[in-house]
Amino acid sequence: MFKHTLKNLSLSAAMALTLGTTVQAGDKLPGEGVEVQPLQSSIAEETFQTLLVDKALEKLGYDVKPIKEIEYATGHVAIGNGDGTFMADHWDPLHTDFFEKAGGDKKIFREGVYASGALQGYLIDKKTADEYKIKSIDQLKDPKLAKLFDADGDGKADLAGCNPGWGCEAVIEHQLDTYGLRDTITHKQGTYSAIIADTIARYQQGKPVLYYTWTPYWVSGVLVPSKDTVWLQVPFSSLPGDRKDVDTTLPDGSNYGFQANNQRIIANKQFTDANPAAAKLFSIMNISASDINAQNLKMRDGEKSEKDIGNHADAWIKGHQETFDGWIKEAMTAAKK
Repeated sequence: MFKHTLKNLSLSAAMALTLGTTVQAGDKLPGEGVEVQPLQSSIAEETFQTLLVDKALEKLGYDVKPIKEIEYATGHVAIGNGDGTFMADHWDPLHTDFFEKAGGDKKIFREGVYASGALQGYLIDKKTADEYKIKSIDQLKDPKLAKLFDADGDGKADLAGCNPGWGCEAVIEHQLDTYGLRDTITHKQGTYSAIIADTIARYQQGKPVLYYTWTPYWVSGVLVPSKDTVWLQVPFSSLPGDRKDVDTTLPDGSNYGFQANNQRIIANKQFTDANPAAAKLFSIMNISASDINAQNLKMRDGEKSEKDIGNHADAWIKGHQETFDGWIKEAMTAAKK
């Protein structure tokens, strides 16, 4: 549906994209004459967040191009290099390694929090958890328990997991080794939407399920934690790379193996240096996780066309008009300083 590729961007186009001149004339909008290239992962449910930023930029006069689809790691590099202007779904700290490898603060603007309180982790159906008293992922080192979640007949638990290239992939692969689960769990990868659809179908057939997911996302509106499913604890904190010493324990004492994340807007720093109105906008936009969940659930229930999602964004703006207008006013003020 939103299949675009980041191909054939010439050097001149990239330079124009990052170094567009902000118009100074008093009666003109700050974005007039400046092109903006939004980037987004293959997760269609992130389109809503991206479109809200697009629409705010358009109010400021920017020439916003169609969204280009690119996976997270490559997208961060593209933002740093100027082959894209912004991404609305940088997960902090999950994408920290991507951010640093793409140039960090020297190349990428990252201020403010777009949506807070995102959780991630492993879940199983509540029926199986209660019956076998499974509370922690490391209990699946027991082949008998792991076999309960065997969907393909190989005797190992099938974990509905992450797309290759996502930040969660590195965490899951690391934890399967660290917690001694490699021999009893298979990390099923591919297109997440297809894998999780199979998982939900198994659940609806009354079969045990084991899966990774995150919030905000529509999955937890269908398989509701504490009602239909339960979060699994991890035996101890263990993350890959530069986060190896990070404690993933949440404030309530739970430990799902992942840090709580904030979704943030990242942008090419040359662009934000030249466009203070856009920089201010990126730093102050904020929406609730519950609003994202509600929109994502509409997509799951069939309202998933490009037009549908555009309507969702327009409806959100109409319902939060004062907030939206406040963002534009602050951004306009920043352009005049």
